[in-house]
Parts: sequence; structure tokens; C-alpha cells
Amino acid sequence: ISRAQAEREANRILETVDRLFYRRGLQAVGVDAIVAELGISKKTLYRHFPSKDDLIVAYLKGRFRPLPEASSKSPAEQILKNFEWFARSLSMAEEYRGCAFLNALAELGDEQSEARNLAVEFKESRRLWYRELLSRLEVDDPDTLATQLALLIDGAYAAALVRRDPSVGWAAVAAARVLLKSAGVRITAGGPTPHKARRVGRKVASAVQRA
Repeated sequence: ISRAQAEREANRILETVDRLFYRRGLQAVGVDAIVAELGISKKTLYRHFPSKDDLIVAYLKGRFRPLPEASSKSPAEQILKNFEWFARSLSMAEEYRGCAFLNALAELGDEQSEARNLAVEFKESRRLWYRELLSRLEVDDPDTLATQLALLIDGAYAAALVRRDPSVGWAAVAAARVLLKSAGVRITAGGPTPHKARRVGRKVASAVQRA
């Protein structure tokens, strides 16, 4: 088998594994189900990925989206643009099953493994990105505020599963604006939220302000 053929074969395996793991869960999908779906032998699968753990690691690495690139926008704008990107991606997601990394952490438990460490690294890298930007804004407690912003994202992931309403991402955008304003960050008014999401966002913002 040529190198190009091997690469195509590995990519085909990863595409199938990504779909199966995300839709059904890491524990529910075994090697037998994977090879049956692909129509290949276990020997072929193991030639590329020696174990199921290797498959899980490859699956998570494939979903490891890079952090936003450096921007000339202000730190507050970068944070809110990131939230708006998240809200749009949530509303466009097909066959939504929540955050792949949170799902993996729930299934993998406390036992240390490369896959678990990778999932933790992904989630923490987002929080630390917020913290770095908030530090440049000189807020009183950038670490706590970064944690609060990360909680909004994870909460929106969960709410979208519970309510089956992707517009909850825009409620998270509105709540992020409230948190930043409460910390003394000056931000511009408005935001590219659709009409329905704007109504949801106003309700959340009012609730946060009253809390």
C-alpha cells in the first residue's frame, strides 16, 4: 500500500470514527462496530490505530479547533466576537450532541489518560485565552471572570441539549456582555443577534443584572 493510499485510508477511518463517537458516545462504539461500518478488517484498522484509545485520541485531536488568531481588535471585542462565533456555530450545528470534549470527559471519568488530558487541555485553553485578554483590560480578577465566561459557553452547550433551541448561544452572548460591563469593561452597544435571539438575550441580561 502506498503512502497516499494509507493516508486516504486513515482519513476515511477518522471520518467514520468522528461520526460514530460523536453521535453514539465513546463507550457505546466498539471496534467491531467501527470495522463493520467501514467494511474493513480489524487488521487494517489496527495498522493505522493500534488500539481504541488511539482512535479516541485521534478523534479528539481532529476536533481540536485552534485558538482565535491575534487581532487588532480590542480585547473586549475579541471576546465578544468569539462568543458570537460560538452562537452562530451552535445555531448551524447538525445532529447536535453537545460539546465533544465535555462528553468525552463525562465518559472517560477520573482515570488519567492521553484522551482525558487532551480534553482538559482544550477546555482550559479557551479559559486561559479569555484570561489573557481580560488581563490586558486590567479587570480586578481576570481569572475568575475568565472562568465565568467559560461557564457561559459550557452552560449554553448544555442548554441547547436540554431545550433543543440553538438560540441559547445568543443568550450567552448577552450574558457575556453583562459580565464584562459589570467588571468595568467598556464595550459598544448592540450585536449581530437575530430577532428571536435578541429577545432571549434581553431576558437573560435582565436576570443577570437583577441577581
